[in-house]
Formats: sequence, structure tokens, C-alpha cells
Amino acid sequence: MGAATVTDLQARMIRERRAKGAGYRMIASAVGLSRDGVRNYCRSHGLDGDVEMLTGAACPNCGMPVAQPSTGRKRKFCGDECRRAWWSAHPAAVQRNEKALCRLICVHCDKEFAAYSSRNRRYCSHVCYIADRFKKPVDFHLLLRE
Repeated sequence: MGAATVTDLQARMIRERRAKGAGYRMIASAVGLSRDGVRNYCRSHGLDGDVEMLTGAACPNCGMPVAQPSTGRKRKFCGDECRRAWWSAHPAAVQRNEKALCRLICVHCDKEFAAYSSRNRRYCSHVCYIADRFKKPVDFHLLLRE
């Protein structure tokens, strides 16, 4: 199905939905065309490409528009400073692999703890390390703060 078989109403609907960031498949089901027909229409009318590029992706940290490279990986942040600031402010958003999480037992207090990607850790905290290394009694109030 080529671009010539698209009606004026369908063309308007394709443009509106594409401007809102909808994908080819979603537009095709709403307009009543095949996915390839919608894709071909978009290509011939300059509406193709990544959805984020069409909608003007914004930096999640500062909200400024992100300039996308013509090749390679798409950028999420406007620069390194924004990237570092955002990830520092959102540590829970890091998707960690559960297979890399090691369950270990502290040598000093026998408490179970999890270490990400490190089987060599011996202590659950710096307090336990100091107490075991220098044979000092542990102040458990310090452990609660960590």
C-alpha cells in the first residue's frame, strides 16, 4: 500500500499522531492502514525517524532539548554534567542485575549483607571493619546510621 492510497483524512490523522510521538503500529491500528503503509507515508513526507527526535526529547535533569547524533546511540541527557547530576539524585533508578548481587556474612558481627558485584568484601560496614581490625567494641548506634 503506497503513499498514493492514503486519503486526506488518514494523512491528517497520521501527521497528528506522529507529532504526538506515536509509533507506526499504533497509528496503523487507529487509521486503518498497514504498518508498512504508514511507514512509507511517513518516509515520503519527512515524518520518519526516531519518535524522540520528532517530539524533541528533553533532558530529564534540566529540560533543555537534547541534540541527537545522526548515527550511534541516542542521547538521553544534554551533557555530562546533567547526566551525573540526574543519576546522583536518582540512585534507585539504576537497574542492577540480580545475578551480580552477592549475599555475604560479615566476619565481625555475623550479620548478612548484600554486596553488588563484589565477593571479596568481608565486612558489612566500615564500623565493623575498624572494630575487627583494631579489636575495638562496636558502637551499634553507628551501624544504624549506615
